[in-house]
Order: sequence, then structure tokens, then C-alpha cells
Amino acid sequence: MPFKIVRNDITKMQCDAIVNTANDHPTVGTGCDYAIYTAAGFDQLLEYRKQNVGVVEEGGAFITPAFNLAAKYIIHAVSPHFIDGNSGEEKKLRSCYQKSLKLASKHNVKSIAFPLISTGGFGYPKEEGMRIAVDVINAFLMRHEMLIFLVVFDSQSTTLGASIYPDLTSYIADNYVEEKKEEEYGRHVQMTEYLAPQMCTANVVENVAEIVFYEQHQKQLKERMKHMSDTFSEYLLYLIKEKGLTNAEVYKRAIVDKKLFSKIKNNAEYHPQKMTAMCLCVGARLNMDETRDLLARAGYALSPCDKTDVIFSYFIENGIYDMIELDIQLEEHGLKCLIS
Repeated sequence: MPFKIVRNDITKMQCDAIVNTANDHPTVGTGCDYAIYTAAGFDQLLEYRKQNVGVVEEGGAFITPAFNLAAKYIIHAVSPHFIDGNSGEEKKLRSCYQKSLKLASKHNVKSIAFPLISTGGFGYPKEEGMRIAVDVINAFLMRHEMLIFLVVFDSQSTTLGASIYPDLTSYIADNYVEEKKEEEYGRHVQMTEYLAPQMCTANVVENVAEIVFYEQHQKQLKERMKHMSDTFSEYLLYLIKEKGLTNAEVYKRAIVDKKLFSKIKNNAEYHPQKMTAMCLCVGARLNMDETRDLLARAGYALSPCDKTDVIFSYFIENGIYDMIELDIQLEEHGLKCLIS
């Protein structure tokens, strides 16, 4: 059954169960925790926890009635506080998802909504938290039937989505076509036509600033020419180095599993799936020319006949390197998410 990333208020989700980001002691925190207690019935839910649950360690989970909510149950995941990434946080965060899903399965839950656990007041980095959530949920869905929602609702994502949506709708209308167009490398041709006269005619260089600009781009062009025969893996690593990024920055922003990235890095002939390649374009902060070039090395192209490609292109062209927001926009347009 499907796994969907949605933008919503988790207390409004019509599911058998919703998941709360809980504290280890019977106290109510801010954000998701406070919102769920308030919607469910603050006093009765808190009293139930005090009387029936008590203290639960980080990484644990427990289940309660949902009281005034539309759901049957609230599954409370005791969320780890992010310290430095090396203090067992990932193990605890994985446990939150695993134990929550185990409880849901035990209580015959058919649909469940998760927040992005620990990424609010608990401080867990958003992209890393998403990567862990996707990894655990996908592993669970390989063995179980359940409809799982990952609900993203915060001021940052809501503001970003509101600002993107009108322009994106217009962009889709302008760029999505029913018939194929061969425009994949038009920009490369324009760039070549622009540089060629400069290579042949010194007269166009009229001042020091133009000379510096010309030499800089000549150097970059020569460097690119060295990599004409690179495979996808080789060219990706070259672009990462050229942009001064680290491998970890790229695969974390792309929300690509570290083990998968290692396979790509260590095997020059590795052939990624198109969705993985697209995620890595976002992770490496590529512009449109770089994106088209990298995808082509894996045998892929962006099509104006494919809405996923059109929406992805909008994000790349506008320098919006946010995989979570990209996936939300795909979901809101009825399309399959890249990272799920």
C-alpha cells in the first residue's frame, strides 16, 4: 500500500492512528505534542498517561486512546533530543518509527499518520530525519500492508509551499506539453555560440573585468571538456568537488541512503534509477545545464511530456534545493514522490 508525504495538520488526519512526538516523562511539550494534546482533550489525555504509562525512555513508544480526535489511537513516540549526531540519536529515532509501526500492526491499524519525528523542538536535522523515516517506513512496507502518511506542517514548509504554488502552477501550464519537444541541450548550444566569438576575436575584450570574466569561463570550459567521457558516478563526484561540497552534504540534502551513495561513489559504472539521479541533482545544488548533463550520463532526459520532470525542472531552475518540499508538491499534484 502507498506511502505518502503530505502537508497538513496531523490532528486533522482521517486515519486509524496518528503519531505524537512525546517526552519521556508525563509532561506536554510544544509543537506537535501540545497540538495533539489540545485537540484530543488536554486534561484527559495527560491524566491517562500519568495513570497508565508513566516514564518511557527515548526511542520507546506507547499507545493511548485518541479521545476527541477522529483517529482511534494516538501512538506516542518518545523522541530523542539531537545532540551532535554521534550520541545514539539515529538509533533512537529509528526505534521511534519501528516501535510505533509495531504497535500499529499489533492493534490492526490500517492507516497511520506520522509527523517528522524529532525535527522540531527536539532539534534533529530535517533532511536527516526524513531519510531515516523513509528508510524505516519503506522497510516496514515490504512486509506489511498499511497506508502511511508522513505529515509535514510547520511555518517554514507552509510559507515555502504558499510562495511556490502559484508560480509552479503557471510554470506547469507553460512547460507541460502533450507532444515531445527536443530542447534538451539548447542551452549548451547557446553557450557555445556565445563563447566561440570570444575565442576567435580578442577585440571583444575591452577592459580588465571582461578579461577576468573571459579567462575564468575559459578555464571552466577546459575543465569541463576533460570530463566529457565521465560516467554518471565520475561526473557527479567531479561536480561535488567543483562546488566545494562534501559527499555527506550532498546525500543528506538529497535524502539518499549513505550505503547507496557509497555504491555510486565506489563503482564508476553504477547505473542509478532516474529518481535517485534526480535527488542527487538537488543534493548537489546543480543548475539546469549541469542537471541535464548529469542525467544524460545515466541515459535519462527531462521530458516536457512528464509532469514529474516539469515540476522537478521548476525547482532546479529556481534554485529550490528542498527535497521535502519537492516531494510535497509532487504529492499535491497527484504524482509519485521521488524519495518515497
